[in-house]
Amino acid sequence: MVSKISGEAAPDGARWARLIEAIAVDGDREAFAELFRYFAPRIKTFMQRSGASEQGADELAQDTLLAVWSKAELFDPRSVGAAAWIFTIARNLRIDALRRQKRTPSDDTGGAELEFRLDEGPQPDSGIEASQVEARVRNAISALPDDQLRVIELSFFQERAHAEIAKTLDIPLGTVKSRLRLAMARLRNLLDDFS
Repeated sequence: MVSKISGEAAPDGARWARLIEAIAVDGDREAFAELFRYFAPRIKTFMQRSGASEQGADELAQDTLLAVWSKAELFDPRSVGAAAWIFTIARNLRIDALRRQKRTPSDDTGGAELEFRLDEGPQPDSGIEASQVEARVRNAISALPDDQLRVIELSFFQERAHAEIAKTLDIPLGTVKSRLRLAMARLRNLLDDFS
């Protein structure tokens, strides 16, 4: 399958799936290190853009990849892509962290709260949900005009600085920022429409 984002076949998904399988089967530390190097900074950036502090985002990225290590055997590449599975774990951990922040413990709960603690791992239907989310995001991204799609691709998928994007596309820096703002607003609206 050719990705509209990169314009080339997407071998990374299969590679990430193989690395997760190596972790599940062999406890392969090198495979884990490679996943960590690639996904930790991306998850951290995703969390910071979702409103987490730098420290909170860093902790969530680490917790996510530790969950990948401990739950690798639950990954099913036939149901969802590796990146979607990993980012679903990250999103679920972020939701749990937000719930913990909002919760104010009362004096009379004692140990009862521990008895009703939820499993923080991916739920059985999370693979389906993740693939639905991934499909919605792909549809939303494919609906962007080409000029906005290009700056999204360079900024988020190739992690280039705004100044570098301006130089690459031979457009003013303000135009890059404007296109990113327009694209993000449009994506928010499109994703809200899909909800």
